[in-house]
Amino acid sequence: MNREDFPILNNDIIYFDNGATTLKPKSVIEAMNKYYFEHTSNIHRGDYKQAIVTNELYDGTREVVKEFVNAQGAEVIFTKGTTESLNLVVFGYMKKHLKRGDEVLLSKAEHASNILPWIKLSEEIGINIKYAPLNKDYELTYESIEKAITPKTRVVSIAQVSNVVGDVRDIEKIGALCKKKNILLSVDGAQSVPHMPVDFTKDNMDFLAFSGHKMAGPTGVGCLVVKKALIDKMEPLIYGGGMNQDFASDGSYELKKGPSRFEGGTPPIAEVIGLREAINYLSAMGMDTIHKHELALKKYLVDELSKIENIKLYNTKSKSGILSFNINDVFAQDTSIYLNHYNICVRAGNHCAKVLKDELNIKNTVRISLYFYNTKEEIDKLIEVLRQSYNIFKVVI
Repeated sequence: MNREDFPILNNDIIYFDNGATTLKPKSVIEAMNKYYFEHTSNIHRGDYKQAIVTNELYDGTREVVKEFVNAQGAEVIFTKGTTESLNLVVFGYMKKHLKRGDEVLLSKAEHASNILPWIKLSEEIGINIKYAPLNKDYELTYESIEKAITPKTRVVSIAQVSNVVGDVRDIEKIGALCKKKNILLSVDGAQSVPHMPVDFTKDNMDFLAFSGHKMAGPTGVGCLVVKKALIDKMEPLIYGGGMNQDFASDGSYELKKGPSRFEGGTPPIAEVIGLREAINYLSAMGMDTIHKHELALKKYLVDELSKIENIKLYNTKSKSGILSFNINDVFAQDTSIYLNHYNICVRAGNHCAKVLKDELNIKNTVRISLYFYNTKEEIDKLIEVLRQSYNIFKVVI
């Protein structure tokens, strides 16, 4: 789908590392170039024509984001990406509102960005971290969340889609449960927002974090979507220009209200404009269409890989375009190097989910993560190469 929009695909590569970052269509690059070529300016500082154009594009992107994830009753803060967004949740809101002994519920399949900040907060104020168990297919279910909640649970913080095993969590049911029990729900949408319809309002999310570069947009920009009732209760992580109303030498100061309070300094302006174009690009394709395409490819990939005897698959049932596997008795990085010999790009390692080894009983895997521009023909090439993996060390060494 739409492969002609991606010049990098002319370089004879097969790109299966979309969970790490996605390729960028010409329209996104052109939108950013237009900012640099035609109306370079800072935001909220100039009264000249170029600055007005830039202001409208930058600020208007918030509404584009809200519509994309159905978050009209929320605010959109621009960040560097999911990691900064989740740190803003933890240190901008939770640090101020949680107390010693409060519980936050995670899973062992979470990305480092959704575990390490909580570990640090536990160190600082004494909250307790609890992990809801995964099932035999390494999935986090609604039932597991429901059973793990206690009277001390104040927050559930989970990915909508795991970045290693690709399980799609039932955020709608989990959100309804959290609302009923007066528990805050923070969602890592890094692997869901780019791949499927996401509904902030229907799913009763309080916070939603995601990154531009994982959804055909540029690096260096992401979003934190926050319920309006919560945003003015948050503290900024960065203080400086653009986020204050006034300050004086006597130590008094007044911060701005709303999202700009959290965007001190010059933000990633071109990247926000690129994100806007990426969202328009995905919306034109249709998120349902993208999701269905990925699921069809994933089924084909699983069916074909299952025919190769020395391949172990870890998450054949998950309803996303992510598949983790290993070649028996071969280190994951060696598999990745072997595939690179044939211009096939995959990810190997622990994928920033370093406590998941407690569940998988293995530290490193090879991850294939699909996107709308991938094809069955590319999978056929992968299968052909893996069938020849008996000579892997001749290639690697």
